[in-house]
Order: sequence, then structure tokens, then C-alpha cells
Amino acid sequence: IKHGEVKADISKQDPAIDAGITSEITGGVDWRQPNKYKYKKNEVFIDVLEAVNLLMSSKGAVLRADVSGKAILKTYLTGMPECKFGMNDRLTMEKEANTKRGGRPGDEKSAGIAIDDVQFHRCVRLNQFEHDRTISFVPPDGEFELMRYRITQNVNLPFRVIPVVMEHGRTRIEYDIQVKANFTDRMMPRGATTELFATHVILRIPTPPNAAKVTLEPGVGKAKYNASQNCIIWKIKKFPADASYILKGEAKLLATLQDKVWAKGRPPITMDFQVPMFTSSGLHVRFLKVFERSNYQATRWVRYMTKAGQYQIRF
Repeated sequence: IKHGEVKADISKQDPAIDAGITSEITGGVDWRQPNKYKYKKNEVFIDVLEAVNLLMSSKGAVLRADVSGKAILKTYLTGMPECKFGMNDRLTMEKEANTKRGGRPGDEKSAGIAIDDVQFHRCVRLNQFEHDRTISFVPPDGEFELMRYRITQNVNLPFRVIPVVMEHGRTRIEYDIQVKANFTDRMMPRGATTELFATHVILRIPTPPNAAKVTLEPGVGKAKYNASQNCIIWKIKKFPADASYILKGEAKLLATLQDKVWAKGRPPITMDFQVPMFTSSGLHVRFLKVFERSNYQATRWVRYMTKAGQYQIRF
């Protein structure tokens, strides 16, 4: 668990870090003032934002896959509320299952996710999290980043790209690029009612520097050759779950004295995309409980979004 860093020279300490250390020791809440905030409608908005990274070899093996995520909260709550945030963290769910069994060992496997590292906003009580994995806090008013996390196990890759690129001597290259959606409607969070789909899907497919003419036949969307970037840009506005599309193309090349079409090796295919209401990590919010002495009921809203980080496919 990361919660800032303590520097050796106390005289040069960051004031924000000083405040965080002081609040941990004294239990003070300097980020929220009592009796200051009053709302007719008490609401909490939770945004779970993830960036998924992929590096795939030319033989289809995953060389790297990980997720960097963060949970951003917008709180409009009266008074001095105490909040408890729960997600499908494997250790937490195993602890809960063990408690229900009365401490007896169980054979069932937890459906939770394994979080490699996490960093919290200073409002979170770290001692309590380290003791029983409870994320408990008095939130600041308005928007703040509750936590950051990283996951490297069981990453759900939203797309699979199957490139077939054939070089015909030094004069012509044929492209057959297939892209498949690996996500399905069954992967949506519990309670979601909309259909799952990706938006702003863009593939950048490299072409040799000496490409003279490029003809393209996209199965869906729009594709064009960008000479300044030496690549084909294939754009798909909306990509439904379980869908699969193919781009066919041909690049005619100018004569060259080089033995290979790509003198410095083929650059990878890269992807950009957004998938609303989907997490590559599998993380979902199980609950957000709000406790306040006036005992009001708070409305909670949760959104999920996965975007491409560095999503590269070698060919």
C-alpha cells in the first residue's frame, strides 16, 4: 500500500504529506469541515476508469498484459458521512466466505480479482484496510481520486487482432487484418441494462516507407492510407460485442535496393478504443455504504470505462 513517501530531510517535507501523516496520527479530518455541506439530494458518483496494455508476439503469444485503473468519486453528501467502499477483491471475498463458514476451510474458488498494488487517497484509513481489507473513509466534498490500482493476472483483453501480411517480392504486399471483440454482454456488471459495445475503435497498420499506392476494402467503417505516418488507419465508430470484421488491402511499392521491405523490421499494429460498462481487470463495485448521524439515504451511481493504453500486436 502506497500513501506518499516520507523524505529524509524533515525540514523540506511536502506540506500535503505533512498533513497526511498528521491526520493518520491524530485522526483529524482536515479535508472536510463539519456542518459546512448541506444538500437536498445526497448523491455519490463512482467512475471506474481502466487502461489496458497489451504486447502480442507475431505468433499470437501474449508477451505483456496488464491493467492500470483508478476509481474517481464525486460526492455531494450532507454533514460528516462515513463511507465504506467494497469491490470484488479476492482477499476480501475469501475473508467474507471464511467468516460465513465459521472459520472452516472451503473448497470453492473465489470469483474475486487479484490486485497487485493499490494506492489510496489520504482520506482512507490505511490501518483498517491493512487489518481487514475494509476501505473506510470520510470523503472530501466534490471530486477526488479514491484509489489507483494495477492488475496483471487474468486480464480480459477486449480485442484480438489476427493479421495476415504477405510480401510478394519487393513490389507488392497483401493485407488481411481480422479484428474480433473478445467481450460479451455476459461480462457487463450486475444490474446493467444496456448492450455492450466499443466506440472510437482505431487500428493503425504499418506500411513500408516506399509504398506508392494502397487500395483498401474495409468490412466495416472507414480506412485510408496515411503516407506521412506510413500506415493504414482503419476507424470503426461502434463495435458490438462478439463481432468480427476484416480489412483487406494491397500496397504497391516503389523499386528499392534494400533486401527487405522493412529495413528496420516491421512496426507493430496499434489500437485505440473505448469500451463503456466494461473492465479488463474484472473489477466491479459491490457496494458503497454511507453512514451519517441524520440517517439520510444517499443515491449511488456507478460507471465503468476501459480504454486502450499501449495495445500493440506484432506481425
